Amino acid sequence: MIVNESLLDRARAHAVRFLRSLPERPVGPTATREELLRGVAVPLSDDGEDAGAVLDALAAGIERGLIASAGPRYFGFVIGGSLPVSLAADWMTSAWDQNCGIYVTSPAASVVEDVVRDWLLELFDLPRGASVGLVTGGQAANFTGLAAARHAVLRRAGWNVEEQGLYGAPRVHVVAGAEAHITIYASLRMLGFGTQGVIKVDTDGQGRMRPDALQKTLSSLDGPIIVCAQAGNVNTGAVDPLREVCGIAHARENAWVHVDGAFGLWGRASRSTRALLDGADLADSWANDAHKWLNVPYDSGIVICRDSAAHRAAMTVTAEYLEQTAGVERDPFEWTPEFSRRGRGFPIYAALRTLGRRGVEALVDRCCERARQMASALAKDPRVEILNDVVLNQVLARFGGSDEVTREVIARVQREGTCWMAGTTWHGLAAMRLSHSNWATGEDDIERSAAAILAALPR
Repeated sequence: MIVNESLLDRARAHAVRFLRSLPERPVGPTATREELLRGVAVPLSDDGEDAGAVLDALAAGIERGLIASAGPRYFGFVIGGSLPVSLAADWMTSAWDQNCGIYVTSPAASVVEDVVRDWLLELFDLPRGASVGLVTGGQAANFTGLAAARHAVLRRAGWNVEEQGLYGAPRVHVVAGAEAHITIYASLRMLGFGTQGVIKVDTDGQGRMRPDALQKTLSSLDGPIIVCAQAGNVNTGAVDPLREVCGIAHARENAWVHVDGAFGLWGRASRSTRALLDGADLADSWANDAHKWLNVPYDSGIVICRDSAAHRAAMTVTAEYLEQTAGVERDPFEWTPEFSRRGRGFPIYAALRTLGRRGVEALVDRCCERARQMASALAKDPRVEILNDVVLNQVLARFGGSDEVTREVIARVQREGTCWMAGTTWHGLAAMRLSHSNWATGEDDIERSAAAILAALPR
């Protein structure tokens, strides 16, 4: 194989140029869709083009459409950046180009996933015998955890859903907090449950599931039950009272508790926030995003299941041509919805080994500190109301006591470019949602961003 080092060097130069621009570049896009199309929409040639020229054209054509979400002043959608070591490991992952479906196609990926599994269970302080799958993101993690739940509760009811499907199966009652994330509903659709029959449990003023409402709900149900709890409300960061939720659910004969902890589960890794997630270890499955708070590149989701047999049964398949292992070797595809995929374990391994336990804790604490700093800076202006208790990395702000003013401030800030965040609707009120998830966000970034937000308020 001929290694085109000059081509790789050219790609590196474009990547480094972008990374160096992050601290000061406008955080949002600076080109319209039509302008971006003019930069990249060319007729496909018959004989191809020079590879180096293509890289240059691609970088130039899409430059103004790149979002600086990897930078320190992006506060939208709970999107983290990339730790330098995880980005470097991701480049190596692309160069290695491993198919990480089964052990025989990449022993390296399989072994690294085993190590990552042990480290994650230690950091989250979850049952050490639990199984772990590395998936695309939070939705795939929720899907996989709920697939395992579906298998387990129906198996206990005498039904093999993988062989028999759902037609004629015992009814599974799916119960979720009234503010469950939309990926829970998307997963339920793909699993054949649909969304109309989800039983919603009332939440409190911060979006936490109310134990008394859950108790009342479950008391009227018979048969298999799946309870979807939440560790990190996407608006407020609030965590359901997991110890009580698990206790109430597991008092039933056949119930499974799934925790959507896309970002909030990382709170288990810090002594400062661990109490918020008390009882998380009592659940049956957990979903998480490493590309949020751990700051590894996309895509990188994590699913964890206490019942590893149910997890494997819900995901694995067999075929005569496969060389699946029968010993201790891990076949990664048996724990995910995918077969062929990239080596997601390598960037996670690099991040965790570089940070260590205290480094992960410091990362979590730092993001929480920046959230409190942002809330404090904005609240100094009497025209700003902070709507949530800032318990993790989320801040909800409202401006001028008005939906119209709040939406206008959000639009102005997005256009101005110092920072970027999205809007939301919280309990019927328009609000600005700021998520602090980036390893590189410093105190100065918060000061600059808060000043830009306040400057966008109508005079």
